[in-house]
Amino acid sequence: MPASTPPRPANARLHAMLHAPIAPTLARLAWPNILMMLAQSSTGLIETWFLARLGTPVLAGVALVVPVLMLMQNMSQGAMGGGISAAVARALGGGRQQEADQLVLHAVVLNALLGLVFCALLLAFGPALYRALGAEGAALEAALAYSNVIFGGIVLMWLMNAFASAIRGTGNMLVPGAVICGGAVLLIPLSPCLIFGWGPFPALGVAGGGWALVIYYGAGALILGAYCASGRNAARLVTSRLHASLMRNILSVGALATINPLMTNALVALTAALVGAWAGEAAVAGYGVAVRLEYLLMPIAFGLGAPMVAMVGSNIGAGQPERALRIALTGGAMAFVLAEAIGLAAAAFPEAWLRLFGAQDHMLEAGASYLRTVGPVYGFFALGFSLYFASQGAGRLKWPLMAGLLRLLIGIGAGGLALRLTGSLTLFFVIAAVAMCVYGLVILGAVASGSWFGRGHLRRRGLFVR
Repeated sequence: MPASTPPRPANARLHAMLHAPIAPTLARLAWPNILMMLAQSSTGLIETWFLARLGTPVLAGVALVVPVLMLMQNMSQGAMGGGISAAVARALGGGRQQEADQLVLHAVVLNALLGLVFCALLLAFGPALYRALGAEGAALEAALAYSNVIFGGIVLMWLMNAFASAIRGTGNMLVPGAVICGGAVLLIPLSPCLIFGWGPFPALGVAGGGWALVIYYGAGALILGAYCASGRNAARLVTSRLHASLMRNILSVGALATINPLMTNALVALTAALVGAWAGEAAVAGYGVAVRLEYLLMPIAFGLGAPMVAMVGSNIGAGQPERALRIALTGGAMAFVLAEAIGLAAAAFPEAWLRLFGAQDHMLEAGASYLRTVGPVYGFFALGFSLYFASQGAGRLKWPLMAGLLRLLIGIGAGGLALRLTGSLTLFFVIAAVAMCVYGLVILGAVASGSWFGRGHLRRRGLFVR
């Protein structure tokens, strides 16, 4: 649709995404999302604090499961979720209300099927996976006890994130944020009750932490599903035939986007395996606690990234590519500043973070070395990750995926070689920091150069970012 004849906005949120000042609109949409993601990440951190009381082998086993769990989270919420949000936003931006409504059902069906597939795969191949990552003995037992419960109910996470993503695609970040924050409040007392057996609850040990998460996912899916079906969401859950074109609309972004979290979490898991192989169980436990802070960057990157998906997608649907590009660069800069502040604080005071989770002296060396080395470049990760979300809104994922692959090759390929030749964890972490910088800068350069639309297009439209 030509930019001179934009569609009439369907609601106030859509009007703001299409016409309001960019930075204030992003900040207003992002804060409930950031709060939601902080609450979601905090549940994992709180759970780690409780599980640390069960001993180092439990922490080591859980450290190998967490990257797989985060992979499921990132795939369902960030990858497929981004595809869902982008499709809904483009439909609303183009004035196609019926299509936006039908997309909700298609999103639920797709995510449910994917959740069932991953449930079967992880239950069947979990033991082989954790052995390949170096788990054995008590650490392997803990990993399987935790993993089997969580991944047995992982379809509930996929359903919850399908509904949440459909809601975010309308520009509504408050409802998903409120539901997920409420779930975090539930988890704080529920996790220790199920782990240690307080009150009427049985002592389930490490499996109790998994059961608490499964209950949380189920409650979230029910509440968000009811909201979409009630008609209060700008894209309503309605019964309809399934259309291949609408499935493709989601999968054209979502399926391709799943490659990014695969690479990101593979990097974390392989790094843990290399650290464990070269420095032992205590080092991998320390690294596992340290890298938990890196997952706190997800709230910032996703908190800004989810509104960027909706804003970029709706503006492209409305024929406003220049504004879409400005949204991406503004959001990327905001994510960089916030994450860099966290990384610098972590590098300056690493033990303050590590000791929160009961890290013992023999675990501190590896964790502190990682934070001192990689923490100062956390801003580049958040920059690249937020621009990856913006690229989902544009339906252009070539450069974010190439940058993720390059980071994996540098971090594990070059880093693993350096570790083999020198045995130095410090050098290994330096290479990980370089890889993180490369990731952010490559995506920034691609987006800023106009790769979404082609340089000639942006010159003709009067906007070209060098």
